[in-house]
Amino acid sequence: MAKPPLPSINQAELADATADLREANLEFARRHPGDPPGRQPVHTVYGGAQLFGADAAAKIGTVARRAMEEYASTPEELGVMLDVAAHPSLAAVHARVREKLAREAVEDFRIDFEDGYGNRPDEEEDHHAVIVGEELARGMADHTLPPFIGIRVKTLTEELRLRSMRTLDIVLTTLVQRAGALPENFVVTIPKVTMVEQVDYTVAVLRQLEHTLGLPKGSLRFEVMVETPQIIIDHEGRSLLPRLVDVAEGRLAGAHFGTYDYTASLNITAAHQRMGHPANDFAKHVMQVTLAGTGVWLSDGSTAVLPVPVHRAAAGVALTSAQREENRLAMSQAWRMHFRDVLHSLEGGFYQGWDLHPAQLVTRYAALYLFFLDGIEAAGARLKNFVAKAAQATLVGDVFDDAATGQGLLNFFLRGINSGAITEAEALAMTSLTPDELRGRSFVKIMKARA
Repeated sequence: MAKPPLPSINQAELADATADLREANLEFARRHPGDPPGRQPVHTVYGGAQLFGADAAAKIGTVARRAMEEYASTPEELGVMLDVAAHPSLAAVHARVREKLAREAVEDFRIDFEDGYGNRPDEEEDHHAVIVGEELARGMADHTLPPFIGIRVKTLTEELRLRSMRTLDIVLTTLVQRAGALPENFVVTIPKVTMVEQVDYTVAVLRQLEHTLGLPKGSLRFEVMVETPQIIIDHEGRSLLPRLVDVAEGRLAGAHFGTYDYTASLNITAAHQRMGHPANDFAKHVMQVTLAGTGVWLSDGSTAVLPVPVHRAAAGVALTSAQREENRLAMSQAWRMHFRDVLHSLEGGFYQGWDLHPAQLVTRYAALYLFFLDGIEAAGARLKNFVAKAAQATLVGDVFDDAATGQGLLNFFLRGINSGAITEAEALAMTSLTPDELRGRSFVKIMKARA
């Protein structure tokens, strides 16, 4: 083996530059810790606070299963309703959707005191805030809450700030008095953020509530709604999003896009306020670019056209065949729109979104499972081949893969497991990875260990 020449770089002369770079590298690593541990929910179901009960998730699951049984009880029916009858994975998708709805229909629920609740007299909102706190405590005791849950308060404008925080105070005080703790994965949603001071204020309120209620420091986390142009680009021409991370003291859990408020704020007419509008894609690209690697989860918005039958049978009176067909057509149109919207989100790298109606859970999971099952064997073969060669770059067939592509393939399987589309055992069999390698989430570490 040839002997390398003597080094030409004098490290001592580079001491100042080295120190500057080291400090910058450490600061970059601090700002970009990567994805947080644990799974990200694939959706958030929003429901008005006036309707919330400890059994809300169970009721939503029942309605979702009923809709699937009535309109998509077989793989063939699901294929027709969603216009994917020829898809080769349809039987597997149908089976996994049915299983998911029976096991865990709702992953994340947001008790809504904003758009889904409206403006009510203070006495009425106080009353509902107490009930929400009591029902959360009851759900904790009965183990009926979904894995992720939280509340959305009103916006922090001068007109609504006190009302917003009063509701938060009542809910949390009631909850802690009844249960002595918060539910797991509890989060507060702050809508229509337009300035960094609103996040600063949120942090101050949460910090004070933790102290007053005896909660562990940092246990109250929040997410922001991205539904105004000012949060994307402010009056100085900068994105507000990275600065929100800086002032959040590690409490910022997520950024959720608000499709309809955002498009309305840009004077886009109602007829064109849709998930796939180019204006929305631009805003979501900004979210991805500014929050990449920060550990803040991203969520897409909702499909406002709900899968609701046109006709309902009266007591003792059956629907006519024409009415049943109208119902099926209405459900199919709404389901197809939601199905396409979820696929659009997934293709754009958004793996979480809003659901506004229980029947949308059918298409939420159908889109997720079809997305991940579509071509997963080919992806598994590429990753398996790549890992087996244990090199920084390799040619697989006519596709050139490098380390970044390998991480993308690994992320695909991790997201597939997270969504429930595939199991960890299936992923291990397809990729030849060990459980520790898969759970380690780092392709570079896998390659270094196998090189």
